[in-house]
Amino acid sequence: MGLFGIFGGNKDNSEKEQKELPWKRLTSVDQLAQIVEESKTKSVAIFKHSTRCGISRMVLRNFEGTYDLDPENMHLYYLDLLAYRDVSDEVGFRFQVLHQSPQLIIIKNGIAVAHASHHGIRAEELVNFI
Repeated sequence: MGLFGIFGGNKDNSEKEQKELPWKRLTSVDQLAQIVEESKTKSVAIFKHSTRCGISRMVLRNFEGTYDLDPENMHLYYLDLLAYRDVSDEVGFRFQVLHQSPQLIIIKNGIAVAHASHHGIRAEELVNFI
């Protein structure tokens, strides 16, 4: 408990619980061929996240808090770009998207049809790519 309950004290029970998203971890360059195949029948989103960046953490938290798609509508991949820099580089090369962090890339029929970075990442807009 924080000082007089002001800093980090008891949390209000009405506080919104964190949703569990259907993340698939992107950890190998080999998975990109699978993503291309998946994208032929269902949209795929790749979220590139820098675990050392406060802005990236804030954008990810906002994304997770507003994401509201049925897992059947879109596959959702999470890429820790610091741990898997080679994968991050290959994502940029394969899908012809200049690296940003954080970044969200939408893949359909094997190509990037949209991408956004930083505060331009909005989970609410993913419905446009189903």
